[in-house]
Amino acid sequence: MRFFPFILRNALRSKRRTILTVLSIVVSMFLYCTIRTVITSFDASLETADAARLITRRSTSLTFFLPLSYKDRLAQIPGVSAVAYGVWFGGIYIDERNFFAQYAIDADEYVPMYSEYLITPEEREAFRRERTACIIGEKLVEKYGFKTGDAITLRGTIFPGNWDLTVRGIARPRTKNLDTNFLLMRWDLVNERMGRFNQVGWYVVKLSDPARAGEVARTIDRAFANSPAETKTETEKAFQLGFLSMLGNIRAVVFAIGSAIVIAILLVSMNTMMMAARERTREVAVLKALGFTDRTVLGMILAESLLISLTGGVLGAGIARVVYDASGFTAGGFFPSFFVTGGTIARALGIAAAMGLLSGAIPAADAFRLRVVDALRHAG
Repeated sequence: MRFFPFILRNALRSKRRTILTVLSIVVSMFLYCTIRTVITSFDASLETADAARLITRRSTSLTFFLPLSYKDRLAQIPGVSAVAYGVWFGGIYIDERNFFAQYAIDADEYVPMYSEYLITPEEREAFRRERTACIIGEKLVEKYGFKTGDAITLRGTIFPGNWDLTVRGIARPRTKNLDTNFLLMRWDLVNERMGRFNQVGWYVVKLSDPARAGEVARTIDRAFANSPAETKTETEKAFQLGFLSMLGNIRAVVFAIGSAIVIAILLVSMNTMMMAARERTREVAVLKALGFTDRTVLGMILAESLLISLTGGVLGAGIARVVYDASGFTAGGFFPSFFVTGGTIARALGIAAAMGLLSGAIPAADAFRLRVVDALRHAG
């Protein structure tokens, strides 16, 4: 630590160059934290999946419906303790920019299956009793200021017309990772207005024993094989993974972008440190003439590079944490749990430290090998 003031003065000798280098690292670490958080937000949604729930949908595509009559047959399959159903409603609230998930669900069975959300018995009863009732997720309450008793009108896209609903409950998450950017309305209201079409988007199957998930899923699909509407049954986690895979290989894209950013900033930092070291050739020779060992000089240059890089890393990761956590950013509801985690910050600081050591390695090695006579001759 006794060399720290000396290292700090060297780092600030050319303030403009040092500030620009730090800013470039700040931007790169901010972008790294952003794209890394895209991955962690996807993973967080998978962690909330319940192993005791299966999703049964149409085998050809999620966009095709299943008959309502399947419910009774599903309930009779051994290992199934409860069955609920739902359909994606896809309405617009005031403006298309106000995107959030809307599901028309079975009023009796669906809500009790998702015990990870806190909904009072009074709210559940109100939802069951009133056909135009809806339940709002807590984040929508924070965003739009909804409260119990408020009227909401959705403009249907899949199911046309204006749909007047009344808020009768608020879904609160038991854990931080749960998404609450959603609205639940009653499926029988949709069915009635659409002329009793008696179709659903998917079934949620509750298992009596999660260990039998594979066996029960195969039994369900065999029961509806060779029918006009064959099924595909999978665990809730597999269902969510399948949905994410529709977006392409996001991990590979994120890794490629993140690597390109880090390499670009690494080259900039290396160039900066080599320029700074070259300007100090004579000073290094003087230090060695005064008794500073080769190892001490090497350590001082590495420490200076590490200081600059870590300063940028701390600022970049810190700004990302403050900006995303404080703003409640969700990309229009697409990333419901967009939080910069401690693991992401640790990775960013690790990359910044590695960047600092790598960018300082070459000038430090040159200074380590530098001979005093050669340095003084080089400096004129």
